[in-house]
Amino acid sequence: MSPNSRWPAPSLLLSNSEARRFILAHQMLWPPRRLRGKDGILEFVRRVGAIQFDPINVVGRNPDLVLQSRVSRYQPGLLDELLYSERQLVDGWDKMASIFLTSDWPRFARYRDRVRREHGRDSNPQMKAATQVMDAIRERGPQSSIDFKNQDRIQWSWGIPTTLARAALEILHAMGEVLVDHRVGTRRAFDLAERLLPAELLAAPDPIAHDPDYRAWRVMRRIGGLGLASPVASEYWLAIHQMKSGERQAILSRLVEAGDLVSVAIDALPNQNYFLRRSDLPTLEAVRTKRSPQARASVIAPLDNLMWHRDLLRSIFDFNYVWEVYKPVRQRKYGYYVLPVLYGNRFVARFDPKFERSSGELTIANWWWEAGVRVDDRMSVALINCLRDFMQYLGAGRIRRGPAIARDRRLRWLSSPQLIR
Repeated sequence: MSPNSRWPAPSLLLSNSEARRFILAHQMLWPPRRLRGKDGILEFVRRVGAIQFDPINVVGRNPDLVLQSRVSRYQPGLLDELLYSERQLVDGWDKMASIFLTSDWPRFARYRDRVRREHGRDSNPQMKAATQVMDAIRERGPQSSIDFKNQDRIQWSWGIPTTLARAALEILHAMGEVLVDHRVGTRRAFDLAERLLPAELLAAPDPIAHDPDYRAWRVMRRIGGLGLASPVASEYWLAIHQMKSGERQAILSRLVEAGDLVSVAIDALPNQNYFLRRSDLPTLEAVRTKRSPQARASVIAPLDNLMWHRDLLRSIFDFNYVWEVYKPVRQRKYGYYVLPVLYGNRFVARFDPKFERSSGELTIANWWWEAGVRVDDRMSVALINCLRDFMQYLGAGRIRRGPAIARDRRLRWLSSPQLIR
């Protein structure tokens, strides 16, 4: 066992620089935007298992922001086609609301069964409306919560009241009875799962026969979501089948003993344990032996897989990030929807964007450099290329600098002709 006797002794020692490069390579950000098209999206999802979904749209939904940093010339229509036309991806539940491969559907049967047991009782108010909701979808096709006349309200997640129809749709979705047929902005239209997924997939048995194997699969999958995982990151392990820390500890130890996981130490972080999948060792070997790619810049989503463990960001990347969307205005240090900027293997800045779709204008309301960042010509070129690609993803035609940053000499590159379409 390791000096921290709860965990298996590390068999691999990484430098902080190696840990950074491995995580970024695993996340396909070393370098960014090297994937292509829908095949690239699927390749990334296979690597990390799931992309967290959030509908807030300031400069794109979270999954679109995740993908624009990995996929060259990314457009949101690519993801929508994979989700709602080709059905190679599905809106579901993994780490919270997530997007994952449709082929993984049978493996989440236990999750759907648990939702049925806990929320599918006839005595639950939302289930009293479920029959009506299912009948309406069956008769009229895809339905959204606003399509139902009964607007009775109940207390729902986060203590926020919602309509009974919407609550019923949410439960039916989590149970796998309905799926998202399409989205119009943030509004979801649901249809019967049997109309959207192949019958053979819906009838496929759970390929994991025993509960311990299923829980081990969930642990392995979550580690792959980031690449290098701490066993004590509470927010990182959310929503894994009600798994407690003691059970997670036992599973991690068994997976190391079985050779599926490798216990890792980082030389700058004594008495801290990390784990990576043995199948990801070739990625680690590549970043150790191959020349680093030319540094490029990328805009990172607030709920990006890379951001799943904020303590790891602080300890390995020396970057302190808090998503302040749900903070009261007076408690925000930066802003409502501030995005990190990665350059090479370092977070160099964060900025507060606003996008006016009608005018095609991207406003950089504020920009904060990390301490000690020196902007040279090479970084300026990388940032110009990054913002040019970001604007192309948004469909923005010009950038406007907010008054707070208008005189920052390190931001002169924002006036580059390359950022004017």
